[in-house]
Amino acid sequence: MFVRKRLLTTAATTRRVACRAALAALFTLTILTMVIAANSSLALAQSATSADTIPPGTKITMQNWQQYKQFMPEGLAKLFAGEFFWKLPAEAEIDIGPTANVPEPPTYIAATEKYGNQVQVVHLPNGHFDVRGYQGGLPFSNPQEPDKGYKTLVNMWYSYRPHLNVATVEYPVRDCTMDRFSNMSCETIAIVYRQEGYNTDPGVPVSEADNVWYTEWLMVESPEQAKYTAQLTLFYKDNQKVQDEYVFVPTLRRALRLSSNARCSPLLGSDLAQDDAQVTGFNGGIALFDAKYLERKKVIALTGAYNYSAVGHDFPKGFYNPLMFPPPSVGKWQVRDVDVLDIRRVPSERPGYCYGKRIIYIDRYYHTGVWQDLYDNNMKLWKTALLAVPDAAKVPGVPGGRAPGLDGFFTMWDVQNEHLTLITGLNEKGEGYLINSESPKEFQDYTKYATPSGLSQIMR
Repeated sequence: MFVRKRLLTTAATTRRVACRAALAALFTLTILTMVIAANSSLALAQSATSADTIPPGTKITMQNWQQYKQFMPEGLAKLFAGEFFWKLPAEAEIDIGPTANVPEPPTYIAATEKYGNQVQVVHLPNGHFDVRGYQGGLPFSNPQEPDKGYKTLVNMWYSYRPHLNVATVEYPVRDCTMDRFSNMSCETIAIVYRQEGYNTDPGVPVSEADNVWYTEWLMVESPEQAKYTAQLTLFYKDNQKVQDEYVFVPTLRRALRLSSNARCSPLLGSDLAQDDAQVTGFNGGIALFDAKYLERKKVIALTGAYNYSAVGHDFPKGFYNPLMFPPPSVGKWQVRDVDVLDIRRVPSERPGYCYGKRIIYIDRYYHTGVWQDLYDNNMKLWKTALLAVPDAAKVPGVPGGRAPGLDGFFTMWDVQNEHLTLITGLNEKGEGYLINSESPKEFQDYTKYATPSGLSQIMR
């Protein structure tokens, strides 16, 4: 009896010990699970934070740039990686500032609300594209499929710009080209960009011309041997009509009309083709191109409200050499929401065209490009370009209205031919374009600066 009782007591003790051990193991496992979960949550939170944005005050350098590679367009990442002839110096730096948006003019917004729901995409039998019902403002407030990419392209094409943008003869636009031997050649250009149709600025006719909605007039002021060389481009309301190009040749003292196939010809000797020469980053029209929507993402861009005064009359001195990359003194970069498009000519119009595709990063707020990568017909990267788009120009007569993309600069690197072009709209006082009524009266002359007959008045 005693032995049996002792055996029972021993068994009970063993069970209690085993139970306590199991409870202890369960408690330890629970604690470990909680710790792992907490660490995982923290890691996920940190990952989500890093994936969402870059905090203002961050300095991106040659030592840490790979941490922020996901926020870079392909061309910018390749510049940091040193894959091109043009290389960033060891001290290169990008400073990140807060993201800020300046509202579009209320008159443009009103036109968007009034006409936006009337615009439709049209597919033509010849493979071309077009839009029907556009009268002003932003064509598509919220582009969706079908044709989401094309609708986003159309938004960029008709993004807001003032009625008149002028860089005067006294303080013209400046552009410089550089070759692989650091030989630099600079010229100054007077510019008159005029919107003749779909105007939304107050005090301006909605339409000044029956068939033209936009014109670009440029004239070389220096060097002396190229002075008076001028170009006029006409953009028609009928998108199926290819842009007309007229060039005034000083030695002939007359204007010549360029072939409609000259869209790949260089703009006044620069690395920009005619289809590149626009403040939005694309000048090719919306009839001969389709756009595939690739993704929405966040990228860093030199855009928004910032101060260019540090560049001033010494431009382009102070830029990182030899690739003419903007230093922090030019301004802070922002993290911007962009739509990424793959823009290509429609199949019937591809033979003989220079670019195989154009990858452009379009700011979702301003609907203008902030960066683009251009590929040849073998889909090899050919050019990459930074579009610095501030909103520094106030539009006279428009309450709270400011014009994005007028006072910035455009840098294009030809990475195949080791050549570059840098263009700025800043004058020698660090000031930008003159807008609408602020433009000198001479440059408000429609006939002289917006029609082919006006070119005949040059050198008189």
